[in-house]
Amino acid sequence: MNIDFELYRIFYVVANHCNITKASEELSVSQPAISKSIKSLEEQLGGQLFVRTKRGVILTEEGKEFYNYISHAIEYINNAENKFTDLINLETGCIKIGISTTLTKEFLLPYLEKFHYLYPKISIQVVTDLTSELMPKLKMGLIDIIILNLNDKNYGNDIDIIKCRKINDCFVVNNKYRDLTIKEISLKELNNYPLILQSKGSNTREFLDNIARDNDVVLKPNIELASYSLVVEFSKIGLGIGYATREYIKEAIKNGELFELKLKEKIPSRYIGIALSKSHVPNFSAKKLIEIITK
Repeated sequence: MNIDFELYRIFYVVANHCNITKASEELSVSQPAISKSIKSLEEQLGGQLFVRTKRGVILTEEGKEFYNYISHAIEYINNAENKFTDLINLETGCIKIGISTTLTKEFLLPYLEKFHYLYPKISIQVVTDLTSELMPKLKMGLIDIIILNLNDKNYGNDIDIIKCRKINDCFVVNNKYRDLTIKEISLKELNNYPLILQSKGSNTREFLDNIARDNDVVLKPNIELASYSLVVEFSKIGLGIGYATREYIKEAIKNGELFELKLKEKIPSRYIGIALSKSHVPNFSAKKLIEIITK
């Protein structure tokens, strides 16, 4: 049975008022048109829905049972329309962001602050983990976006990448190793000193290892840490040469806590980016955050 939904809606309004005149006013439809619609619906259903009286119309027993179902359906649809309106107006909703702890602190926080100021009713969930662990969740639709350090890796045909900000990496030391800043030092020579690097599995470590490999060098860190911030802190107290992002340590270099080494090999710039799944359309909240970040 393929009945026009508009007939159900007219039935619902008439049943609520038990009066065709009042239903006509609510729907802005003429009374004859409403009567015709009710008659059409009854014919298609094969039974009578209303009984006319001097005061208006009343539901038949079959009509009452029919109304119980239709009223729930109409209310669900109205709720869905209202929910959709709230979502597109960012009056409700949730955004789930996959990101590393480092990028949360060094990149995302100002944008989240602005987003929350503009759309305080949107719930924000931040899932911190390695990109390799976050990517399957993105593809399954468990998170909306991933913010990550990009490298030359192919993330797959089902992933879209948006480049956001260029960043530059460098090797740094504290005052204990400051004499190393006087001359240029090669990647190979770095192995003669205690090296502090992020653990394997992170995008930053993979990026550095690829550069070293291209120069026929295998870096052998003395200290490997899961956290980028700990690499910086360990470098500040003189435990060795740390690999850091220049844009994140400006204050430490300015204050003389860290000194940048002059590397013979060139470390290419890389980008912070946003990864999106082609299989899952980003919700309105995610689209708005992306717009704020990329503006």
